[in-house]
Amino acid sequence: MTGPSRRRRLAAAAVIALAAAAGSACSSTSGGSSGGDRAYLVWDPYPQFADDSAWVALLTRCGTAAGVTVERTGYDTTDLTNKALLAAQQGNAPDVLIVDNPVVSTLAEAGALTTTDENKLDVSGMATNLLGAGQREGKTYGVPIGANTLALYYNRDVLTAAGVDAAAITDWTSLDAALTRVKARGKKGITFSAIGTEEGSFQFLPWFWGAGAQLTTLDSPQATSALTLWTDWLRQGHAPNSVINNTQTTSWQEFATGDYAFAENGTWQLANAEKLDFAYGIIPIPASAGGPAPAPTGGEFVSIPVQRDTGRYATSQRLVACLTSPDNLLTTDTTLSYVAPVAAVQDRQVAADPKLKVWVEAVRAARGRTGDNLGTRYPKISEPLWTAVQAALSGAKTPPEALAAAQAAAAAR
Repeated sequence: MTGPSRRRRLAAAAVIALAAAAGSACSSTSGGSSGGDRAYLVWDPYPQFADDSAWVALLTRCGTAAGVTVERTGYDTTDLTNKALLAAQQGNAPDVLIVDNPVVSTLAEAGALTTTDENKLDVSGMATNLLGAGQREGKTYGVPIGANTLALYYNRDVLTAAGVDAAAITDWTSLDAALTRVKARGKKGITFSAIGTEEGSFQFLPWFWGAGAQLTTLDSPQATSALTLWTDWLRQGHAPNSVINNTQTTSWQEFATGDYAFAENGTWQLANAEKLDFAYGIIPIPASAGGPAPAPTGGEFVSIPVQRDTGRYATSQRLVACLTSPDNLLTTDTTLSYVAPVAAVQDRQVAADPKLKVWVEAVRAARGRTGDNLGTRYPKISEPLWTAVQAALSGAKTPPEALAAAQAAAAAR
């Protein structure tokens, strides 16, 4: 996509990025040079991986296989978004860009990414629900490299002492009954993150979606039932008041004390779970009426930005195909504690580590936050949603009042 309309969108997006970055400067390195330049730029959100890491070694191997040299830079997630928008405006975008999945819609709307029709990336084997986070108006803008999501960790000792069978917790009624029995035994029920940021919305969404609510109608009866579930937990003493300020990290720290029966958290805590002083298990977050609730997906997409020299796309396509091949996905997703976006690779992950079975099930039921064609509307909905959660949990408003205000705020944006 080229022309004045694209330039205007990029300029507008870049202004927003500049404000968010508080004046941070764009990298001067250019990926928009001629097709004869053998160096291909890859930007990723993994600054934790040094040049001697397995991730960088994979990038190098994929470059060698494509007959080019790969120059990789890892950025903090927020910084990467800003730099990608500014680089697109200036015409010096990297050849391959790996970004957090909600960012894909922002970059696509700005005209910064090529579609899979244009770049010939094959996404036919990717899980449809994961691919949705990278789609906008019927077009796909990249390939998911993997996904993480949320589930319920539980303390086996606490549940055993309370006479609770974790496998019998399949809906909200059975979960409430388990929390009541745990409290009767003098233990604490459940901890989660309800902080007034995207983390709060991220953790509320499984209950919101699990009630049958939709992000386009924040004040529906289904949405109210989900928020009422959380407020009742605080009122009944099943969840601590600290959840209002908890991040997912501080929530995990509460669970690690051994006093709680459950903690809502993600695949990224698996390494920490192995260090717990008690036996743990994991179950899917239950939907209101039963079965796994749709949880939001985290994880990144591998995309090919728009280039002045379209002759570079063929090599970029080979790089992305290499990075997202089944064998390489297995290695990368194991490193990142992600569930693969391909069913056959998911099965291999479970075969290698049976404890991943519940995470694969959760990812298969998950959905992208920007799906359903919400795209860049999602942040305008998420902030009123987490504000409503905060208002209800603090007692400032009832759940219906808080969600009515949230719907009005989202509609006005």
